[in-house]
Amino acid sequence: MSIKKSFQKKMILYITDKLQIYRGLRRVHKFLEEEMSKTEYFVTLFNSRYVSRGLAMYESLKNVMRDFHLYIIAFDRQSYLKLSECGLDRATIISLEEFEDEELLRVKAERTAAEYCWTCSSISVLYIMERFGVTECTYIDADLYFFSDPSVLLEELTEEDCVLITAHRYSAYCDQSEASGKYCVQFVTFKNNKCGLQVLRWWTRKCIEWCYAITEEKRFGDQKYLDYFHDNFEGVHDLEHIGGGVAPWNVNQYSFDCRNEKIFVYEKASGVTMPLVFYHFQGLDVYNKDVVHLAGNVYQIPDTAITCVYKKYIRATEEVCRKYDLKDGLWKNEIMFRDDDLDRLDHRKNYYQYSLFL
Repeated sequence: MSIKKSFQKKMILYITDKLQIYRGLRRVHKFLEEEMSKTEYFVTLFNSRYVSRGLAMYESLKNVMRDFHLYIIAFDRQSYLKLSECGLDRATIISLEEFEDEELLRVKAERTAAEYCWTCSSISVLYIMERFGVTECTYIDADLYFFSDPSVLLEELTEEDCVLITAHRYSAYCDQSEASGKYCVQFVTFKNNKCGLQVLRWWTRKCIEWCYAITEEKRFGDQKYLDYFHDNFEGVHDLEHIGGGVAPWNVNQYSFDCRNEKIFVYEKASGVTMPLVFYHFQGLDVYNKDVVHLAGNVYQIPDTAITCVYKKYIRATEEVCRKYDLKDGLWKNEIMFRDDDLDRLDHRKNYYQYSLFL
């Protein structure tokens, strides 16, 4: 072979290699662009009593997420009208009339308001997938608040996974797993594929059949059905990140640290520290006479959670009330405190002076 032909062959091989590298880099770049621009879809539902909490949750997502969309199913006329006038650019407000079908209306009369909301949690995800065609959807309770980007939780799902569920992680002193279930319907993700839809449709059927605030061996509301996801289906993943699913029933397992406007959660048993992603403010109520009840009487709320987590949430919700001109009826309960009650607020039962948090 002549020197000229040998040189040409080497050049062709060199250029071919470079083209392959270039194409590979373009594919990587395209993948990264798609991941960076991926929209995460969430759905929630609530009535007028939870408007302030729902809007606080929406604002928290805006604070921490690059790209998301929240579908809100308004469970009464007052909440629908108020939310519709708020101009939420990353939310779609859906009326109850749009959402309900004949099957839901049939069971509605048989269930309390709370039981009907539980019935609809699973159906809300299926409704969003079928109506809007999203590839993945996460149901979230309205009384969650996000302190950092929840994308890190969703990234736990592998290609083989199609469902993400969150354990209660009950503390031993208040373990209600036998009655309420191992898992909590607070942050549940489904992929819109064969695997995800199989699990989701099974759950929705079960909730239509039976969804009551009654404790049975294998049933409680919509929640205890999650305990059987692993038994009946593949592709179900338990959330591992300790910063997701922190709540009154497990908060005493952790301490909290506020650093540079970020909150970190430290798990006492393992020594692991991670950013706090979301906290479930279940049971928090604001009353008249400058009183706030942080959580159920039985729960042990550590001081670091009160100063770092609850204080930030109450301030954020107050800001939401000002921003969206919410009146007391959309934030505070109708429970009245007498003046002498203020002299004996029991911190052991999680009653505090509300203004101390502002």
